[in-house]
Amino acid sequence: MRSSKFSEEQIIRTLKEVDGGAKVDTVTRRLGITATTYYRWKAKYGGMEVSDARRLKALEDENRKLKTMVAEQALDIVALKDVLSKKW
Repeated sequence: MRSSKFSEEQIIRTLKEVDGGAKVDTVTRRLGITATTYYRWKAKYGGMEVSDARRLKALEDENRKLKTMVAEQALDIVALKDVLSKKW
């Protein structure tokens, strides 16, 4: 997945700017993003502080690593079962 060119701090600052009264169209045009991107950010980061966003990113990274470990173990188990099921 392509990483965003905006940091969590910039995203949260943008969301707070719109909450403060700025128009979505103006902010999205200034940043060069679409309204869809803004609303996706709002769904993910709405109501968060910067520390919350950093914690979320750390948890997502940890979750991705754990899923990879589980997938590798599942492949190992399947391979071992396949080897053990064959008659020599």
